[in-house]
Amino acid sequence: MLKSSSPATSPAAAAGEAGATATTRAVGIGDKSRSQRVRGTLASVTIERVLLAEPRGFCAGVEMAIKALAWMVRAFEPPVYCYHEIVHNRLVVDRFCELGVVFVDDVSEVPPGAPLMLSAHGSAPEVIEAAREGERFVVNAVCPLVTKVHHEAKVRANKGYTILYVGHAGHDEAVGTLAVAPERMQLVEHESDLGQAVTKVTDPEKVALLAQTTLALHDWEGIMAEARETFPELWTATRDDLCFATTNRQAALRQIAAAADAVVVIGSSNSSNTIALAKVAEEAGCRHVLRVDGPEELDLETLSEARVVGVTAGASAPEHLVQAVIEKLNPSGGVEPVYVTEEDEYFPPPRELRELVPAVDALAALLVGADPRAARAAGGPFVSDTSADASAALADLVAS
Repeated sequence: MLKSSSPATSPAAAAGEAGATATTRAVGIGDKSRSQRVRGTLASVTIERVLLAEPRGFCAGVEMAIKALAWMVRAFEPPVYCYHEIVHNRLVVDRFCELGVVFVDDVSEVPPGAPLMLSAHGSAPEVIEAAREGERFVVNAVCPLVTKVHHEAKVRANKGYTILYVGHAGHDEAVGTLAVAPERMQLVEHESDLGQAVTKVTDPEKVALLAQTTLALHDWEGIMAEARETFPELWTATRDDLCFATTNRQAALRQIAAAADAVVVIGSSNSSNTIALAKVAEEAGCRHVLRVDGPEELDLETLSEARVVGVTAGASAPEHLVQAVIEKLNPSGGVEPVYVTEEDEYFPPPRELRELVPAVDALAALLVGADPRAARAAGGPFVSDTSADASAALADLVAS
């Protein structure tokens, strides 16, 4: 049920990352400077410099999903349910569990009438249909870029195409996408799988190629080249199915990996784009690549011979983990951001929340004798959502 009070204060109202105690300025590539929050600490290993990838961390889809679930936690009495992990990051999931969110792998586990969020990775059509049964309040937080791939799969399938889908078996996004047109789609996980998938093609002039959005560029391009050679009429999307955040983070990391003695990739082991980042660093020539959830997993002794360390974070990793890792590295020469592009993409909250929260504000206004129509017309807190920050939303929830 809805909480008795309206969620009138944005969960992203926190001014910044909690715990940052000092600010140093570092100059990056292209004479561009930016304040970096770095906290000093003593360590037996001497790191001279950190090369910090720009961009890194939360993508627009993750920002949208985390803020949406934060709003559900504020709007509803616990428990709030979520189908699959909202994003693939252990710390984020653990934080929401502490706030009363229950993550399930089957929507039948969710009681009738309960609030339910569907994760950012996208859900199978039959899962969405089952979720909406039982008068549940369902919010679909699927990333719009995943929705784009689902739409393309449906259109190609309806036109009689065989769809080669490049993705990781068992990954939430791949499972949901393959379910859009299971009779028409063939999973290709590696280049070696392409031969078997080709045997399922009935019309070589009607073959399409789609991909999981979080794949490494290397995985996608190699399979695409071989598929094009096999099927000259191969259909692909007008824009790459790799999301811009995946591409940008890999490009930034590629710049720093060749110049670093070691690279630290921050993110969870079940995050596809995090694993892809580690692979990119290795392919770029870095001989020492570490994947850590956070600073507690970073063993400085393994960096005893490193003087320059590159740092980046997967699209599901909160920024405060990056700053905590930098604190532990304690670079004597500071932090040098390495820029490849500025990201300003914004995905609005799911439609269900955009309708719910202003309605709750209108009800609250009615209860106190104010004008409910004016309250609803104001649009609620989402009018300032573009400037809201998912990391701050989590911090604000814990503090409230």
